[in-house]
Amino acid sequence: MILHELLSFELLRVIWWLLLGVLLIGFALTDGFDMGVGAMLPFVGKTDVERRIAINTIGPVWEGNQVWFILGGGAIFAAWPPLYAVSFSGFYLAMFVILAALILRPVAFKYRSKRDSQAWRNGWDWALFIGGAVPALLFGVAVGNVLLGVPFYLTDDLMPMYDGAFYMKFLGLLRPFAIVAGVVSFSMLLMHGAAWLSLKAEGPVAERARRIGTVAGIVAAAGYAICGVWLAFGIEGFRIVGDVVTDGPSNPLMSEVARDASWLQAYSDRPWIIIAPIMGFVGIAMAVLGLRAGREVSTLLWSKLGITGIISSVGLTMFPFILPSTVKPDSSLTVWDSSSSHLTLFVMLVMTVIFMPLILFYTAWVYKVLWGKVTEEDVTSESGHAY
Repeated sequence: MILHELLSFELLRVIWWLLLGVLLIGFALTDGFDMGVGAMLPFVGKTDVERRIAINTIGPVWEGNQVWFILGGGAIFAAWPPLYAVSFSGFYLAMFVILAALILRPVAFKYRSKRDSQAWRNGWDWALFIGGAVPALLFGVAVGNVLLGVPFYLTDDLMPMYDGAFYMKFLGLLRPFAIVAGVVSFSMLLMHGAAWLSLKAEGPVAERARRIGTVAGIVAAAGYAICGVWLAFGIEGFRIVGDVVTDGPSNPLMSEVARDASWLQAYSDRPWIIIAPIMGFVGIAMAVLGLRAGREVSTLLWSKLGITGIISSVGLTMFPFILPSTVKPDSSLTVWDSSSSHLTLFVMLVMTVIFMPLILFYTAWVYKVLWGKVTEEDVTSESGHAY
């Protein structure tokens, strides 16, 4: 209990905000290349063998990578209950579409090779395309909507309500800025998938992936720059008015929030956060150069750096806001007023300290065992271990 007292409520809130970011970045870095490979599958493989090579680069690892997505959802539910309630109720149709697309992946992996029919296999290849492209796009659209603000408010008893029924529809999320953010997400993960195929495949599959990844990286960098300019001149940000209570009760209605600032004001208040967008641009640029030059390990690492920078820049720019409200800014959810209790955050942190290293160790061990390229011989042999 001494440690519990040393870790203040304020510190635990910041730690869990950081951990949520780590989980989301971990998901993008791992399952991101799975989605990228799926999204380019019909285009990097011209024959059944070539497509099987691409599939088998991610086949042994995609299930483990997707665990990061589950951990992220669990962390939101346990550490930030109001965020879970508001976001999942407002984005429920988009989440349904994402989950439906993700469900296609395991089905496609298992059923694709059940028949020798080319039409049958082509159909499942396009299912893998949907399972990769749709989540990659919609995750970015969701982030774009968070930056724009969401039209919800909290009643006096903290019940989340949405203003206007149309927003609850799927098309209500497709606002211009959110679409550009979706394009950034999609192209970024496409580049990441190309970097993975450059490392794990060879021959025509790797060459086509490099060409696609180069274009995707350029699009991602351009879209990211457009989003930055848009945020600076076309979108109002949010700020807490008056004294900020960092260790108070988890009640968003106790904060006074105004929408009269730029999100990029954060870079004046905390200049050091400029490192995040720098990482984003440098990582993407070096990954594109690596793809063009045919480099492998370094290209994947630069791609990871770029993704880390882009995702980090969103969280650091918005801090301490997690989900701002356009209808009633005082209902906006922040790090300081929408967390679980002090004790809950502490117990969860103890469990994380115990189990997270085990997860990371096991993941590293799996990738070490599976190190090496997937060749045509691997997928055409009669060993029965390939998809």
